[in-house]
Amino acid sequence: MTVPFAKGKRSFGFCDRCGFRYDLTQLSLQPVKARNTNLKVCKQCLDKDHPQLFLGMFPINDPQALRDPRPDTAKIASEALFGWIEVVGMAAEFGSVSGVVGNNAVYMQGQVGSVFIEIDGRYSPNI
Repeated sequence: MTVPFAKGKRSFGFCDRCGFRYDLTQLSLQPVKARNTNLKVCKQCLDKDHPQLFLGMFPINDPQALRDPRPDTAKIASEALFGWIEVVGMAAEFGSVSGVVGNNAVYMQGQVGSVFIEIDGRYSPNI
């Protein structure tokens, strides 16, 4: 027959982290990755398990690719960007802009040109 432990109503213990004296009932076990470390710490020193410590403990299925995808094959529709109402409103305010179409799509085109650089009030030739 085993001897039971004493109740310890008035017993005290020391925090394993900070070393301050507390009632033994106020000290808690410190877990790390949901495992007991057998450290008794006070409420101020108790570190709760962070969710990032549980990475790899649970299976996660997060597929990134689609099987047999069907991309948009309409070339004109894929080149257009949707324009907000403010862009269309500004175009009407400042005059007609050829990039604004009736369905609020904005078609862009780019060009490569020359660049002029000003240094100390003097312009440099094309760079």
